[in-house]
Amino acid sequence: MEAQRLTTCPYCGVGCGIAAQPGEARALTLKGDAAHPANLGRLCSKGTALASTVSLQGRLLHPMISEARTSWAAATRLVADTFAQTIAEHGPDSVAFYVSGQLLTEDYYAANKLMKGFIGSGNIDTNSRLCMASAVAAHKQAFGADLVPGCYEDLDLADLVVFSGHNAAWTHPVLFRRLEQARGRGQSWIVIDPRRTDTAEGADLFLPIAPQTDVRLWNGLLAFLDAHGHVDRAFVDAHVAGFGETLAALGADDQSLSAIAADCGLPEKAVADFYRAFAATPRTVTLFSMGSNQSAQGVAKALAVINAHLATGKIGKPGAAPFSITGQPNAMGGRETGGMATTLAAHMDFSPEERDRVARFWNAPRISKRPGLKAVEMFEKVRSGQVKALWVMATNPAVSLPDAGKVREALAACPFVVVSDCMTRTDTSAFAHVRLPALAWGEKDGTVTNSERRISRQRALFPAPGEARADWRIVADVAQAMGFSDAFAWRSQADVFREYAELTGFENAGRRYLDLGALAGLSDAEYEAMTPVQWPVKPDGGTDRLFTDGRFQTSDGRARMIPVAAKGPASAVSPDFPFALNTGRVRDHWHTMTRTGLAAELCRHTPEPMLEVHPADGAAAGLTDGELALVETPAGRAVVTAKFTDRQRRGGLFLPMHWTDAFAPSGKANPLIEAKVDPTSGQPEFKHTPARVAPYGETWRGFFVARDPWAAPAGFDLVWRRTPYDGCHVHEFAGRGEEAERQGVLNALLAGAAGEVLAMDDPARGAMRRALVLEGRPERVLVITKMGALPARGWIADRFLDDALALTDRVALLAGRAADAVDPGRIVCACFRVGERAIAAAAADGARTLDAMGEATGAGTNCGSCRPEIARLLKETVHAHAA
Repeated sequence: MEAQRLTTCPYCGVGCGIAAQPGEARALTLKGDAAHPANLGRLCSKGTALASTVSLQGRLLHPMISEARTSWAAATRLVADTFAQTIAEHGPDSVAFYVSGQLLTEDYYAANKLMKGFIGSGNIDTNSRLCMASAVAAHKQAFGADLVPGCYEDLDLADLVVFSGHNAAWTHPVLFRRLEQARGRGQSWIVIDPRRTDTAEGADLFLPIAPQTDVRLWNGLLAFLDAHGHVDRAFVDAHVAGFGETLAALGADDQSLSAIAADCGLPEKAVADFYRAFAATPRTVTLFSMGSNQSAQGVAKALAVINAHLATGKIGKPGAAPFSITGQPNAMGGRETGGMATTLAAHMDFSPEERDRVARFWNAPRISKRPGLKAVEMFEKVRSGQVKALWVMATNPAVSLPDAGKVREALAACPFVVVSDCMTRTDTSAFAHVRLPALAWGEKDGTVTNSERRISRQRALFPAPGEARADWRIVADVAQAMGFSDAFAWRSQADVFREYAELTGFENAGRRYLDLGALAGLSDAEYEAMTPVQWPVKPDGGTDRLFTDGRFQTSDGRARMIPVAAKGPASAVSPDFPFALNTGRVRDHWHTMTRTGLAAELCRHTPEPMLEVHPADGAAAGLTDGELALVETPAGRAVVTAKFTDRQRRGGLFLPMHWTDAFAPSGKANPLIEAKVDPTSGQPEFKHTPARVAPYGETWRGFFVARDPWAAPAGFDLVWRRTPYDGCHVHEFAGRGEEAERQGVLNALLAGAAGEVLAMDDPARGAMRRALVLEGRPERVLVITKMGALPARGWIADRFLDDALALTDRVALLAGRAADAVDPGRIVCACFRVGERAIAAAAADGARTLDAMGEATGAGTNCGSCRPEIARLLKETVHAHAA
C-alpha cells in the first residue's frame, strides 16, 4: 500500500476532502478527510463509491484520428494546424472551445488564455453556463462581481434556511447532513419547489410553487417586508443603492397575499407563514441552485432573492446570506479563470481598462475585444457553419445541452471536432475527428474551488495510464504548436497556478475581491502541500465570508437592488402540450454517467429514467404505473417508464437528465428541452418545457443479462436500457411487435454464443426463457414475456459472480431466483445495498426510527444520503400499521 494522500471529490460543488490510499492494480481505499472544512469527514454515496470508478474500463488511452491510433505529435500538429488554418481563412471567431466544470483550475486557465489571449476570440464557454450562469450575472449586477457572500459555517449558524429550487438531500447530500445537525438544535427549513422532494419531506414549511412563479413570490416578500416595517433602513441607507426604484416597481402588481398565493398556486397561509418567518429571523440563509437558475428568468429569480436579503441586511453576517450553491466540483474555478464567454479572466471583463491590464500581463496583443458565444448559441453557430472548428473538453454536450438533437446535427456538420476526454466513447466523442486522452480523477493534479470559494488540491493517486495527459498540458502543447511557445512554457501545474494567482493580484490593490496574490510565490513543495483556503487570500490566510463591512465591489461600494418583473415561462403550456416538463438529477448519479455508471452500487436506486407524474394526471392520460410512456415536446420525444407519485405537482412532469446512448438511448431527457434561454445569462430553461404524454403501447417486455454491455439488436424497434451490476449488465427492453419480433430478438441475442442452452417456454403467456451456461458459469440469460411480470433480476445477476452454478441454480436461472432467495427490491441504501424489502422487514420487527433502522440493517449509517427516503418509508409503515 502506498502512503495516504489527501485529495478532493470530483462530483458536486460541496468540494469534499478525501483521504485516499492507492494500492496495486489501481486498488483504492478511501474515506472522508475529517480535517477538510467542507465535509469534516463526510462523503455521500457517490464519493463513497469512487473506488469503483477508477478502473481503466472504457478509458481512452491513446490519441486517435478518426478510428486510427496516432502519436501525440501527429494529433497535436493536426489540431494546431487545422485551428490555425481555419482562423487564417475565416477569422478567430470561426473556432470555439466548449469546456467543463470537471476541469481543474489550471486546465481552465490554460484554455481561456489560449482562446481569449492568443487566438483572439471570446468563444470559450463552459457547461457551467447550464448550471450557474444566472447566479453569476445576478452577483455581478448586485455586488459588482461574481461574489458568493456566504460560507458553510453560515449553514451551521442559521436559524432559518430557505431552499429555493434546491433539493439538497439529493444534489448536495453532505451539506444536507450538516443542515440536519443544525436542525437538531432548532433550525427551521422552508422549501420552495414544484416537487415534494426528499428535502421538502423534512421541511417545516413546503411551498409547492407553480412553475416559474419564483420572482412573483420573492417580489411579494419584499413588498411584505416594506409594508410591515421589516426593512433594515440603517443598512439600506448606508450600503444599498436602488431600494426606492425597486420598491416602486413592485407597484405594477397586486402585492396582496391573496393575489400572490393565487399566482403562485399556493395556499395563502403558506405564503404568509413564509414571509413572517423570513421577516422574524435575522439569521436566514437562502440556498438557491438549479431550480432557480435553470430558467429563462434565472437572473431575475436570483436578483429577487438577493433583493430580499439586502433589504433586511441579511448578508455579510454569521448565519445570514443569499447563497448560490454550485453544481460541479470546479464551476467556481471556471468562473474565476474566465471559462465563461462573458468574462475575460480573474473576474475582469472586456472594458478597455481591464482588457489592457490582462493583455499586458499575458503579453497578448491579439486579446479578444468582446465576449464570445454562450453555450446554446455556440452550438447554433456550429450548426449554421459560422463556427468551423470546435474543441470539446471534459464534457458531453450531445447529451447535456437543450435541444440535444440539434446539437448532434451541429457536431455532425462541423468540419473539425476535437474531443479531449478520459473515456473512449461518449455521445459527443462519436462525432470527433480527433480524440485526445485526458487524465481522469485519481490521475489529475491541480486545484478546484468549491461553492464557498474554498480552493482545495486535487492530487494524483495513480500514474497516468497509457498516453493520457493533463488537460492544461494538452492545451499548452497545441498552443506551442500554433506558435505561442513563450506564453505556454509551463513545466508543471504549479507553474500554471502561480501565473493565475499572480494575475488575480496584478494591479489589484484591493479593488477586486478575487485575489490569490499571496499564493503566487508558492514553491513547488508548498503547492504540493497546499491546504484548503478561501479567497480572497491575504498574507495571514483566507476569508470566510464577504461584505462583513458592508462594502461591495462597485464603484461606490454599495450593493445594487435591481427591479425585476414577474413573467411567465418562456413557452406556455397549451392544449397540444398541456404539461410542464421539469428535468433534474437523481441521488446517486452524476451528469451523463461516464463515472457513476461504472459503479454498480450507484445504479440500483434509480436504475432507469422514470417519468414522475401525478396519479390523477397519469390516469387521465391513459398511462399505467410501471409501464412505458411516450413523452413529446415541440423539440423531441423520449420513451421512459411512468412512475405515479403524489410528490409530483398536478400538471407537472419530472424526468432525470443522466441517461445516454450507452445506457438508455430512448430515455434521454435533453432532446426534449427547447433551447429557450435567459436573455442576460444565456442559461437554458431546463425546468419548464411544454409536453404531452401518452402510453407507448408495448406488447411485450424482456431482459437480457450478459457479462459485457450490449447494444440493441439491429433491425428492431425496441426501447432499451442497461443497468450495470457486479459481474454483468442487465439490459431491459420492450417492443410493440408480435411473436416474430420476439423470436427475432431472442435469436439475435443468443447468436454466436457457445455453451449449453437451457430453455423454458410458456406459449400461452408469450414467454420465452433461455440461459446459456459455459463451463459451469452463466454467460447469458434472456427472458421475454407478453403477459405477466418478469422475474427479479438481482438473483440472476449475482449468479454471474459465482465460480460455478449449483445444480439447483441452473434450473432457478430460468425461474429468476432460487426457492429460498429473497429479492431485496429496489436498493435504498447504496452504501450497504439495503433494499426496500429489508427495510420493510426491519420496520415490521420494530425498527421504527432512523437510528433503529441503522442498527438493524446498516442503512443510513455511512453517508446518510438515504436517510430522508428511509424516514419516508418508516412514516408509511407507521401509517399502514395504524390503519
